[in-house]
Amino acid sequence: MARRTLHDRLWVFCAPDVVVHTAVFSCAAQVVRDTIGGHQPDVWIWDRYTGQQGHGLHHQTCLARLDRKARFVEHYGTDLIGMRLQIWFDRAFGLARDIARLAASTVKNRKRALLRDLDAILDTATDCELAHKPLGQIRRARDQMLTFCDFPGKVDATNNVSEQDLRPSVIQRKVTNCYRAKWAADAEADLRTTVDTARLAGANPFHAILGAIPA
Repeated sequence: MARRTLHDRLWVFCAPDVVVHTAVFSCAAQVVRDTIGGHQPDVWIWDRYTGQQGHGLHHQTCLARLDRKARFVEHYGTDLIGMRLQIWFDRAFGLARDIARLAASTVKNRKRALLRDLDAILDTATDCELAHKPLGQIRRARDQMLTFCDFPGKVDATNNVSEQDLRPSVIQRKVTNCYRAKWAADAEADLRTTVDTARLAGANPFHAILGAIPA
């Protein structure tokens, strides 16, 4: 007899003072709307998935995902377009790393230079077939790639924080061969929400769990 396994879609929403995990069998934008309940953050960091577009006043594209694609093109491509993209992303990550201690005029100048050089790369003709798709993605994301420059020290250039918070749940799902019941997935999400939010506040996760359990 075959056993039916629930392949849940795990979501995590991160803010400076709260982390919310949810397990929903959907990847639709409605999941975001239901979770944030009408709230519109100043900046929404996303990984270019369509369902995650349009939820913030401003958007920051996760540069890490595009950088990985550029490095693939640099390694296997047939011209220099991949190397030029890789150098550009290294400069952008350098700015993101140093931005909190840079003068506002320096950040503005470096952002302007990055946009100028990115446009030059995007305007370059290439016969490398591997480069066509990532170049198209970067072209569409162009106006959302350096949003972090407008919020120095407050907005990341990647969504790595969310990826790190999601990793324990992904490992749990893999080692248990996914959940067999929706309540189990919900319980895992509730546990991760409690622990991760407590950690942001500097609280002991174990004490936070005890406080969340009714006597």
